[in-house]
Amino acid sequence: MIRFLVMGLLLYIGYRIVIKLVAGKQAPENPVKNTDQGEETHRDPVCGVYVAEESAVIGRHDGQRHYFCSMDCLEKYREQLDHTSSP
Repeated sequence: MIRFLVMGLLLYIGYRIVIKLVAGKQAPENPVKNTDQGEETHRDPVCGVYVAEESAVIGRHDGQRHYFCSMDCLEKYREQLDHTSSP
């Protein structure tokens, strides 16, 4: 009886590990989403919050627009760029 319980537990743990591995390989979400009202939202690269295009703080880097939920996140992003670009 104990053997069946141990085998069942091991099979369940193996199943959960396989599910986690498969879920980790799935493609990440699209950073641009459309809401039900038709307004476009963008993902803040610092905190990960989705923000509507009309209310976003917009920054530019290498010719690309980046959308932020607040000025604090924009400043954190600029600080990260400064740290990565300095030798």
